[in-house]
Amino acid sequence: MRVQPYLDARLRRLLDVAIAGAALVVLAPLFLAIAVAIVAECGRPIFFRQIRLGEGGRHFTIYKFRKFATRETRAGLPLTMQNDARMSRIGRLLADTKLDELPQFYNILRGDMSVVGPRPESLDFADCFDATTISILEHRPGILGPSQVAFRNEGSLFPVNAEPTRFYREVLFPAKAGLDLRYYRDRTLYTDFKWIVVGILAVVGLNASAVRSASMPGMATTEGGQP
Repeated sequence: MRVQPYLDARLRRLLDVAIAGAALVVLAPLFLAIAVAIVAECGRPIFFRQIRLGEGGRHFTIYKFRKFATRETRAGLPLTMQNDARMSRIGRLLADTKLDELPQFYNILRGDMSVVGPRPESLDFADCFDATTISILEHRPGILGPSQVAFRNEGSLFPVNAEPTRFYREVLFPAKAGLDLRYYRDRTLYTDFKWIVVGILAVVGLNASAVRSASMPGMATTEGGQP
């Protein structure tokens, strides 16, 4: 057994638990305010639950604050688009600020996710993993990372005339997979710290087009849904 990767994994898990635990305590008032706003506008449930692919291809339930106005959030398109008509008013705010992702700190405490890791894919797109990308599933998925930063506003990248699921399979998934494959192959604790900082800056408005353009030339021109 290689000692350094083992130690890094142990330290990364300790860091995950410390960050997630602190976040759940410090942000508890914000959690309550969001929950009250969702119930006031849309009723229950407060949380959106979905089965995702985790480390080793294991299935786990991911938690988010509910963005859609209807109770049946699995109906229709398995992607959330820009200005998605299914979203409530509070849901649009949560999507724009990424506050809908906060319940995933619970997933981190459970060990399903890490602070930094590849974005967990939904079962609708499990078939996108092939021999060239399956190694992504060797890593515990995370809230932050290269693909999350580069594709922070993913819903705005779909061309108007494109069929969304096909465009995701043929363009967006390969681009995100390429970023993840390049990063997680040689990640370190130091680079994880850097992506935590970069990820926080992206959430508050850092333009991630440079990262995205490096992986998929020309994609920056599709902002706002224009081809």
